[in-house]
Amino acid sequence: MNANISRILAKAVDGQRLTPEEGVALFECYDLPALGRAAHAVCNRLHPEPYRTYNIDRNVNYTNVCAAVCDFCAFYRKSHHEDAYVLPREELYRKIEETIALGGDQILLQGGMHPTLKLEWYEELLRDLKTRYPKVNLHAFSPPELWHFHKLNKIPLREVLQRLKDAGMGSLPGGGGEILVDRVRFALTKNKALTDEWLEVNRVWHQLGGRSTCTMMFGHIETVVERIEHLERLRQLQDETGGFTAFICWTMQPGHRMADVPAVGAFEYLRTQAIARLYLDNIRNIQSSWVTQGAKIGQLALLFGANDMGSLMIEENVVASAGTVHYQTLEQIRRSIRELGYIPRQRNVFYELIDTPDTETEVFPVTASVSSADVLPGRLALN
Repeated sequence: MNANISRILAKAVDGQRLTPEEGVALFECYDLPALGRAAHAVCNRLHPEPYRTYNIDRNVNYTNVCAAVCDFCAFYRKSHHEDAYVLPREELYRKIEETIALGGDQILLQGGMHPTLKLEWYEELLRDLKTRYPKVNLHAFSPPELWHFHKLNKIPLREVLQRLKDAGMGSLPGGGGEILVDRVRFALTKNKALTDEWLEVNRVWHQLGGRSTCTMMFGHIETVVERIEHLERLRQLQDETGGFTAFICWTMQPGHRMADVPAVGAFEYLRTQAIARLYLDNIRNIQSSWVTQGAKIGQLALLFGANDMGSLMIEENVVASAGTVHYQTLEQIRRSIRELGYIPRQRNVFYELIDTPDTETEVFPVTASVSSADVLPGRLALN
């Protein structure tokens, strides 16, 4: 490892903010264990607790009709397509009740940018679901969907968000972020929110007191400089609002028009997640993406900067449409956490613990006090 990379890793581990140039320089490092040790040290500094978390929710795609065209998406349909749908309300009820029965407390409600459904339709949907299931958080509508609501209805964005919040929208998912660089967005998508618009939805939501997650889908046409530009835009908005609860990244799953684009593998996923943990010094939580990477790499992600295994994901349709299907049971997720010496704990979208501690694993504490002196020679150990 060259001296400059060692210096940058030590700087991040010791809690100093990296510059964009230093973030780009880290992508010149192919010493994956060194990046992992540094990211794990930062994670342990932010999360010295002896547990790692997960949640139980369901990704309900209320429609697959979408006015946008995304080259990487195999899920969407145009309104005239024979497979186009809007879920009947009874089907939504059934999905939510199944989620509650499995211990879930949240529905991730996302669809396409439907060209005809008006804001009142979404308000009525939220009110209905919140009235029937008052304890279920509606983690609803991605920033591109919300920007679409604003444009379609010709209503100010703040009013759109306030009305949906009043109707029962509890938090925002980070979908539709892909790479927050307009060169990439213009190349991959049509009729979809651009970078500043995606960020503005989150900014206004945070100003209204809301919280959201943020994401990055990489491994397609973006450069590593653009990956850092994406992280920088997230970090800047978090400095401004503090409203992001977590960051999740995953690799593009080749499908639809981009079926011939070679998939990047686990090495690039772990490397990018580790660099994100080092760079995003003001976003406390990072989720593993086992849904796209599989159980073992998802588990390994907990040693590469993630402190959360993400969701049990009772249902997932978008990634599955591109041909990637990874499933785990709740016990498999909990075992993945236990095998690393942590206590598995269930949390909600706000990272509040909502379970009873698992006494079975309380006898396996994890040493969390780590400095750059422990990391750089490769001495980081879990005791």
